[in-house]
Amino acid sequence: MGQVVGIGGVFLKAADAAATKAWYAKVLGLEFSEWGSAMLANPTIGMQQIAAFGDAGYFAPSTRSFMLNLIVDDLDAVLARAAAAGVTPTGREDHDYGGFAWLMDPDGVKVELWQPKADAPG
Repeated sequence: MGQVVGIGGVFLKAADAAATKAWYAKVLGLEFSEWGSAMLANPTIGMQQIAAFGDAGYFAPSTRSFMLNLIVDDLDAVLARAAAAGVTPTGREDHDYGGFAWLMDPDGVKVELWQPKADAPG
């Protein structure tokens, strides 16, 4: 199909990631995992998460203070659509829990595309 089917997460650049996570935990009751994300179950596919990054190198080449993670149903088809629109991914990786690719939007926001594996947790 090749479309976005959900929000996988919002990632924030934080001057003090520990303090930012502590605020979200105290004020909103989110519980952060040992790897740094507060995970929220998605009722149909993948997980939704909120994460704060102290080292924002993961956001490069974007200089924005946030990054979006979007769940897709067919990463290859979404990337083919992006290519047809003249957009080249900044990278692509496959992991045990799914495939990822990154695009830059016209405003310089890095968009992470995630196709969860069918047997991945969540």
